[in-house]
Formats: sequence, structure tokens, C-alpha cells
Amino acid sequence: MTRDIPRRMLIRGGLVLVEGAAFQPVSLLLERGQIEAILPGDPGDIEDAEVLDASGRLIMPGLVNAHTHSHGGLGRGAVDDRATLEGFLATGGAINGGRNWEDMYLSASLSAIELIRKGCTACFDLCVELPAPSVTGLHQVGQAYWDVGIRAVVAPMIADQSLYQALPGLLDFFEPEARRALQAFRMPPWEGILSTCVEAVHTWPFATDWVKPGIGPTIPLHCSDDFLQACGQAAEDLDLPMQTHLAETKTQAQLARRKYGHSMVEHLKKLGILSPRLSGAHGIWLDPQEMAELAAHGVGISHNPLSNLRIGSGIASVSEMMAAGVTVGIGTDATNTSDGQNMFEAQRLASYLSRVRSFSPEDWIGAQQALQMATLNSAKILGFETIGQIAPGYAADLVFLDRQYCHYVPLRDPLLQMVMAESGAAIREVMIGGRMVLKDNQILTVDEASLYAKAEAAAQRLDEANADARRQSQAVRALVESFCLGQCRSTPHWGRFVDEANA
Repeated sequence: MTRDIPRRMLIRGGLVLVEGAAFQPVSLLLERGQIEAILPGDPGDIEDAEVLDASGRLIMPGLVNAHTHSHGGLGRGAVDDRATLEGFLATGGAINGGRNWEDMYLSASLSAIELIRKGCTACFDLCVELPAPSVTGLHQVGQAYWDVGIRAVVAPMIADQSLYQALPGLLDFFEPEARRALQAFRMPPWEGILSTCVEAVHTWPFATDWVKPGIGPTIPLHCSDDFLQACGQAAEDLDLPMQTHLAETKTQAQLARRKYGHSMVEHLKKLGILSPRLSGAHGIWLDPQEMAELAAHGVGISHNPLSNLRIGSGIASVSEMMAAGVTVGIGTDATNTSDGQNMFEAQRLASYLSRVRSFSPEDWIGAQQALQMATLNSAKILGFETIGQIAPGYAADLVFLDRQYCHYVPLRDPLLQMVMAESGAAIREVMIGGRMVLKDNQILTVDEASLYAKAEAAAQRLDEANADARRQSQAVRALVESFCLGQCRSTPHWGRFVDEANA
């Protein structure tokens, strides 16, 4: 598969954010979708180069989403506004059940379109297919990203233990009849799950500098030790990025210590799977020793402030992680638990939330640091080496902002104004790998109207098919949340909530 990309292009007339440091009045010379040179001012016409006039534009690198779930695209509005993570997981089958391969393609397309419209040009997607991943399903998700034109890591979110096996003591909250039914439910054997993932990698049909496979053992508590080690070995053998949900909730942190006798990070270390290939999503309930271990092994963390707040998981100690040497990127999480794919909002929240963690401005995340987290740091987590900044040798993944939009008038400090005010409203064009994918408020690669019509029809069909399951899951959810609340109240909150005494 190839891309129709101009061989040579000169972008001139704009203010360009060079190497993430400052906007400068320079021109960009592109060669087959890469930045060949940054030229001072306007060099005039260059032989064989197509010219793009960027007058009136601020040009920034595309944002990079270090953690999302494409299945959330069709789940928008399906998670009520008082759901905790574990309560959401108890109803997840009813939300995501009954989907076919066309639904998977459609949901990923919706997420990809929204990402582009919000200035994001690459993402790490932990996608789910129930009851287990299939080769066709994973390839359909990859096809959606390829067709829309965004870069992505497609990592199947997999587990070999159910929520009720994963959380020690949870089943004791249920009446005997319900307990027997929940005990009888089993995930498919992990050997078959992993074999499917490996086959999907071996038959991967996309150029891996655009869309590449990964692996996503969902939450370590939900995975047996043998399965986790096998995932780690597969990532090593197949050169795959791997991501898991790490210390997202206090329940996870507490029950890891109850189950293993020590922290989850220490357990992963004992299993031998801490490595630069691995990243953890959220990392809210990490203690200083865990942060040091992650840094020592090159494990990155995706900070997802939107969903952390939406489902009440807590406030991550991001400045402390970075001070310990952890590479911290930024993600949105899924549309159904974050209500969107807006990386501008996520990076701004990352900056603002650092201010409630410390009285000292020296500990706060500033505009330039927040942008680096949402670009270069996230790119490192995805395993893409030449995206995330505007510099020679990097891909021409560019976002063009209207400098006459209200956020930038008057224009004093465009980097500060962009990080602290931008919502995506000023975006006028988006280019990925030298190819324009958004222009004049239109996605140029796919038929948005057709996809949206299909999404409405699919949502109605799926809601009707899952209606009984959703009603039945509500009683289960209430017991799960009650159990988890008891775990959370049993020990101090470690400063992950603003009002610890009343949390």
C-alpha cells in the first residue's frame, strides 16, 4: 500500500514551531513527506517544489495520543456521569457487545476523524473485540486508520481473567446464585488469544511507519502471570510496543498488594517484563519506589487527565514521575470515558492539574513541557522515532492554526496561547506525512457524512441488542462499586484526591 504524497513541497509564509521551542518565520522544504530543511524567511520558488502558502497560519507538530480505545467511538454517551472504572468494567460487555467487524472499522474511523479534527496525527489504540480478538477484526481497525490517514499503533486489549477472578474478595459480595454464575464465566484460554495476535502481526497488511501492530494486556490483575510473560516475550520477539493499564485506580493498587504481597510494578519486575517496550496508562496510584523502578527500566506512562477526572480515579503525580526520570506522554483515553478525543484539552489539563499537586511554581508543568509530553514523549511511547516535532528528518505531520482566531489576538506568546487556550477551533488544515487530510473543514480521505449515517444506524442496532444486558448489569455494577469503595476507604489516599479527608 502506498500514499499519494507530493514529491517535493515548500511551505512558506507561516510562523513555525521549530523543534518545540518557539514559533519562527521560516519555510519548510518537504521531500516525500519528510522535512528536508528549515529555511530562513521566504526563500522564493524552489525548483520542482509544489508551493503551499501558509500566510496567516501558526504551524505546529501534530499532537500524539499515547492512550486511547477506538471502540469508544461507537460508545459515545454510553457511560453515565457517575461511573467509576470498575463499575464501567462491570458493564463493558453490555456496552461493547454484539459488534461485528464492520462496527469495529466504523468505530475506529469515528475516533480517527475526531483525532484529526482536534490536531492529533498519531495514537496508541488499545482496541477490544469480544469475546476475543480476531485477525480480521484487528486488520479492520488498522484499515480504518489507514483509510482516514492517521498514524496508529493497533494493540488488542486482551486478558485471560474476568473482573471477578481478577479482584480478590469481589465474589464474596454476591449472593450464592449470582456468585456461582460469575464463577462459571471464563475468558478464552490465553494461548489461543495470543496465537491470534501473533498471526495478525505476521499477516499485517499496512506500512508500519503509518499503522503498526502492538499488544495490550489490559490490566495486570486481569492477566495470569504466564499470560503476562508470554505477552512480554511476544513483544520482544516481534518488536512490538506493549501497553497496559497500570495503577489506574486505588482498588488496583490495593488489591495488587493483597494478591502479590507487594506493588504491581514490583510484580511486573519479578516477571521480567519491565522494558522500554512497555508503557503504562494512567499511573495514578504509583508510589515513589514504583516510579524509580519504571524509570530504571525505561517504562513510559501515558497521563490521561480527562478520564482520570471523569471516572474519579484520582490526580496523577506527573511532576514527581518526571522528576524520577519517567517518560510521561499524554493520552485522551476512550471517547466513552473522556467524552472526546481532544488532545488540546488533555495537555492543558496536564498543565493545570500540576498546580494542585504543589504550591511551588517550579513543580508546575509549563506550556513547553506540556507540549513536549503531548508530542515527543507520546511518540516515544508509540515507538515512532521521527514524529512529534518540526525538525529536519522528521515526518511532515503538521497542524495549521488560524492566527487570526480569537485565541491568538493579540499575539504575544503563540506557544503559551496555543497550549493554554486552544481547543481545536482554530485548526484550518492538518497534514500527515506530507499529505493533506483536513482542509476547509473537510476530511479529505473518507466520506464523513456516510460514516456518520452508518454510526447512527449501528448505535441504534447495538443499543437495542444490548438493552437487556445493560439493565441486568446495573445491579452487578452497584455491588462492584460498593466493594471497590470499601477498598478505597481502607487506607489513606496518598494525596491523589484534593480533599483526602472526605474522599
